[in-house]
This record gives sequence, structure tokens and C-alpha cells, in this order.
Amino acid sequence: MRTLWAVLLVAGTAGVGACAETSQQKGKRVVDEALAALGGEAFLNMQNRVETGRIYSSYNDKVNGMATEALYTNYLPRPDPPVPAFLGVRVRDARGRKPEDVTGKKQDDVILYGDGTGYEVTFRGARPLSDMVIQQFKTATLHNIFYILRQRLGEPGMVLDSRGSDFFENRPVEIVEIADANNDTVTVYFDQMTKLPTRQAYFRKDPIDNTKLEEVTIFSKYRDVGGGVMWPFAIRRERNGEKIFEMYTERVEINLDLKDSMFALPQGLKLLKKDK
Repeated sequence: MRTLWAVLLVAGTAGVGACAETSQQKGKRVVDEALAALGGEAFLNMQNRVETGRIYSSYNDKVNGMATEALYTNYLPRPDPPVPAFLGVRVRDARGRKPEDVTGKKQDDVILYGDGTGYEVTFRGARPLSDMVIQQFKTATLHNIFYILRQRLGEPGMVLDSRGSDFFENRPVEIVEIADANNDTVTVYFDQMTKLPTRQAYFRKDPIDNTKLEEVTIFSKYRDVGGGVMWPFAIRRERNGEKIFEMYTERVEINLDLKDSMFALPQGLKLLKKDK
């Protein structure tokens, strides 16, 4: 009888071990579930996106600025096979105006290209953005969970590692650390019920004094923006625990007929000296 119980115990334990996930298997499963919750193939086939709403900047946790914003994002074709740290996106950030006024010339725009260049466009002309601003844009983009899911999954050297379960804002979450071939990491919280991303965090160095900065972004108020694609309508960013930015989106449209001219400098525009 004792021998029989020992055999059954060993067999049962072996079965549990065979079915258990490794941390990387679980990490991949959680990320795959998040991708499906965001719309699956519809999300992966999203060619462009226009977000309009209000943004608030903060200092010392107090609002010190507010503006309307129209944010235009266009995804560039992803290399096949994927390449590490691919920056495949063009962005036009039109602030201080209504979306229908984006072609006007009185307000400032920031236009950023997938080749890592960008300009601030004003009535004075187009001023190339500083290397520091370009680097911050690149770092933020490559660590953004939505960009990772849309453009970076499957690239060589990328590892998805589960860090277990926890609670965030009184809801159970799964935590996954995503690391690329350069060992740049972002830690993402996924809601256990909706499977959607709710928080991401990564560290970077301040280019001025080389101090360590923790960049946190919190996503909420998801809505279907067309074809089953889910997108957050409330975004909050924090740096070292202090709130620095909030965006409350009023409208999101995807797969519009955006012309290349939307992301190009107007012809004949004066080129100014580059920011330092």
C-alpha cells in the first residue's frame, strides 16, 4: 500500500511539473492575451491613428499648462524578418488648436520622423529638434507597450518574462518584464480581467546630470475605436513619482486616408538653426 501511494504521489507530481509554465512561457501567454484583447489582427493591421483631446502638463504635482491636441500617428512597414529596436513610426503633434485647424499656420506643430529626425514648426519656420529631444522620443516610443505590440514583437533577442501577480488600483494584474537585445526593459501591468495594459514603467538616465529617472505611464478608460481595436482614452505619466502629464482623449480614429504631406514640412518653409 505504501509503495502504491508513493507511485501515485510521484506520478501526480510529475504531471503538475509537466503542465507548469516557465516564467517566459507565462510572460508570452499574458502578452498574447493582451494583444488579442486589444483587437488581435485588427490592432496589428492598424495603419494610422488620430487622437484628439486635452492635455495637461504638471510640475510638483500641480497643473501648470493645458492645451488641446491632435496627435497623428502613422506606422511604417515592419521589416521582415524583424530587426532590433526598429523605429517605424511618423508622428505629428498639433497642439493648441482644434483638429480641423491642423493645416493652419498660426500654431506650433512638432513633426517627428521614423528616421530619428524632427522639427518644430512655427510661423517663423521649421527648427530641427535637439538631439536630446529626439533621443527622448525614441526612448519613449521603443518602451511604449502599444508600440511594442504593434511593431516590435518577435524581434531578435526580445524576452517576455512573467514577474508574477499583484494588485494595481485595487484590481488584480499580471506583471511582465519585456527586455530587448540591448537589455532595455519595460515592466508592464496587465489587468487580469480585461487583459489590457494598465501600467508601464522603465528607467532612463537624465541627459543633463545622469541621474536615474523612472518613467511611469498609466492607461485607463478603454474604448472600441473601430473594428474591435481597443484604445485608452485616459493616459497619465509620472516621473520619479510625480505627475507630469495627463491626456483625456475625446475622439480616436484609425485607418484614415492620411496623406504623406501630413507628416512632411510645407514646401518653401524657412529652415531655422537647430536647437542645442
